[in-house]
Amino acid sequence: MPTLLLVRHGRSTANTAGILAGWTPGVDLDDTGRAQAAALAGRLAGIPLALAVSSPLERCRQTLEPLLAARPELGAPTEDERLGECHYGEWTGRPLAELAKEPLWRTVQDHPSAAAFPGGESLRALSHRTVDAVREWNARIADEHGEAAVWIACSHGDVIKAVVADALGLHLDHFQRISVEPCSVTAIRYTPQRPFVLRTGDTGDLASLAPRPSAAPATPAGDAVVGGTA
Repeated sequence: MPTLLLVRHGRSTANTAGILAGWTPGVDLDDTGRAQAAALAGRLAGIPLALAVSSPLERCRQTLEPLLAARPELGAPTEDERLGECHYGEWTGRPLAELAKEPLWRTVQDHPSAAAFPGGESLRALSHRTVDAVREWNARIADEHGEAAVWIACSHGDVIKAVVADALGLHLDHFQRISVEPCSVTAIRYTPQRPFVLRTGDTGDLASLAPRPSAAPATPAGDAVVGGTA
């Protein structure tokens, strides 16, 4: 089955200011974020990409711009609102230091499956919509581009953590244990039996993710090799 490269957007002006941006319009990458986005194209050099999908928010589209400029065959990214940031409702635009004093903050950190943002959505709803989106896109790409295809999606921290938790078979209450830095890449290969998480929050070289023929003896589809792969 195809391999998904989940990219968190580069560092944004809201990240720098310590603001919970949510769906606030006009939140752009800062200078560091733009440099991270520019470097992403080089980090992914040599990895063929079948499709680019993006959250509709500016900071995600800006993160993909240098990569897509280097890969004109991909065209514009396909936007999917289901990969957009959590709808934080009344928390949107507020300083994180202020939000940390709210009683709901501890629920978000310790029992996220019970957390619903006032005037917004619950983290359960976020998980359902994003996991559904990823799995639907993966099946479509397998049909259109083949089982060995690699595709990229640019999204947000909580979205990526929810998708990783699902791939690892973790309860949503454990998703805060997962860390994804700005412009990091998380790689997940889906198979009919189970997903395999290949990288989580990787900010370094990605060349080994390029598809290549394996010299090792074949294993049943979806089976892990005991002891790992050399």
